[in-house]
Amino acid sequence: MDKEEIKKELRRTYGSLTRDSGCCGSSCGCGGGVSEKLGYGDDALASVPEGADLGLGCGNPTAFAALREGEVVLDLGSGAGLDCFIAAERVGPSGRVIGVDMTPEMIGKARTNAVKGGYGNVEFRLGEIESLPVEDVSVDVVISNCVINLSTDKARVFREAFRALQPGGRLLVSDIVLTAPLPEWLARSMAAYSACISGAEQKDRYLSLMEDAGFREISLLKEIPFTPDPVIFSEDRGCCGDRGTEHIHLPGDPIRSITVYARKPSTGKELQ
Repeated sequence: MDKEEIKKELRRTYGSLTRDSGCCGSSCGCGGGVSEKLGYGDDALASVPEGADLGLGCGNPTAFAALREGEVVLDLGSGAGLDCFIAAERVGPSGRVIGVDMTPEMIGKARTNAVKGGYGNVEFRLGEIESLPVEDVSVDVVISNCVINLSTDKARVFREAFRALQPGGRLLVSDIVLTAPLPEWLARSMAAYSACISGAEQKDRYLSLMEDAGFREISLLKEIPFTPDPVIFSEDRGCCGDRGTEHIHLPGDPIRSITVYARKPSTGKELQ
């Protein structure tokens, strides 16, 4: 698949979700109930503006981030702003949260949500996670939820996250990875790419890319099988509706949802 065509399709797909939040034909999650299953508490979900939770995650990176008052947080692929708003509550008015997303409609929705919720410490910037619109060593924590798998240059994403972090800064990522190759029909599916499946990296390679970027103390905090809904691969990519109970089962459950911690070394010696 051509990289520019992939980006174009992703913008189309995720832009459409801002207009039809109940439609999940090509999304990572599927709206209502997904975030609760991923460990987002009722209090956290009730505190964010309506429309911030589109159910597109595959984990809950903020739950592992141990955010502190005054920290600066960067969210890669911030969508409608769910994780940004949760992070904003934890870093407080002396802290700041920056969300970056490449889809103009998502940025517009997130900014509207920020105004509705009165979030003065959150901003959303249009940009690509392979070329982050942030200064060097300007953030304390980088988070991302089910987005890096969509990138066609994951090595560059991790290098950019490393560049943006302060020395000693930390990275918390929830994402989809693979433990075995996908069947060819699935690996070549654009619908599956938009659904966070066919663009996913092999798990060992994914972790190696983090290390190659300079990260250390890489730790796999959580790993669970990820079972895609069959509607994702339907020709018409219809809305949820009556999806039934069938799921696509692949031998060995090679599609996994993981949450990973990593740290940028405080000194150059730690890189040696």
